[in-house]
Amino acid sequence: MPFPPVIDGLCAKNSAYGGYSYASDHGLSVLNLDHHCVQQEEASRVSDCSPGLSSQLIAKMKMVTAERIMSETKHDAIRAYYETLFSAWGCQHWWPAQSRFEMIVGAYLTQNTSWTNVEKALAMLRRARLLTIDGIRRTPQPKLARLIRSSGYFRQKAGRLKNFVRFLDHRHGGSLVRMFSRPTAEVRAELLALNGVGPETADSILLYAGNHPVFVVDAYTRRIFERHQIISNAATYEEIRELCEKTLAAAGGEPSATQIEPGPCKPGSAALEVLKTRVQPVGSCHRPSRMSTARRSALVQVFNEMHGLIVGIGKTYCLKSQPKCEQCPLEKFLPLAK
Repeated sequence: MPFPPVIDGLCAKNSAYGGYSYASDHGLSVLNLDHHCVQQEEASRVSDCSPGLSSQLIAKMKMVTAERIMSETKHDAIRAYYETLFSAWGCQHWWPAQSRFEMIVGAYLTQNTSWTNVEKALAMLRRARLLTIDGIRRTPQPKLARLIRSSGYFRQKAGRLKNFVRFLDHRHGGSLVRMFSRPTAEVRAELLALNGVGPETADSILLYAGNHPVFVVDAYTRRIFERHQIISNAATYEEIRELCEKTLAAAGGEPSATQIEPGPCKPGSAALEVLKTRVQPVGSCHRPSRMSTARRSALVQVFNEMHGLIVGIGKTYCLKSQPKCEQCPLEKFLPLAK
């Protein structure tokens, strides 16, 4: 859909962009460009964009239209990033886990450490046959801490894992199925109330273990979007999450025809065969796992892939210092230097 024209004069008629709502504390209730009129709080109507309108009112009309254009530009950019990265790298197979609970344990352990260290801790738990709800429940906290030592902050993380299992037992009878059957907002609030669970951890658990349509925002998302001028450095986690969710949901959660293969990429699929022939990096792609190939809605799959693709860009190209913009698949979208 083309963008509406910026209003440089008194009005610009474009029937596709009528009905702009504006907060009453700005002195207007509705700006409707379709009908060339402004409905004021007193319900009076000025038709045909009368030259008698105040300069203040005209300025407000310009501002609302400019904000609409800027918003749509951001949405288009994010959708373009997704299609470009998915076409280049395909399925990322997030989250690499064999069960919902393993994914949750990984979400706790990955805080403030690398995934390599997390894999070592998970291997220790798996070797001890304790990578289950009951395993964490019956393991003394000091022993659990020793097993996950490689993940760092191991005493703190052991306590948080024990606390999660106590919460699950108390609130949901020890059942992840029961927990994830609750409405997204309800489960999210419960998770955020737990010690050591912030928005990124809570949303990771909801998306990857619970298949809830929640977008995960991490440091890579913020860094990439700031450098591409999609957001300001003052944007909050919730603002970025809402922007991504609205953008990808507006696209219907369906990958375009130009993408390799929508939905979970199964072992032996055409998408994986294409990836094997690639010389360039494939983002943050993991080996297929039971969780990464599980059935899920199209929208959840897109949120899943977009987060993994962003991690791939952040780890490979959009580095904190000395970014490799010239080699990045998103280089063509960078704003021109001022």
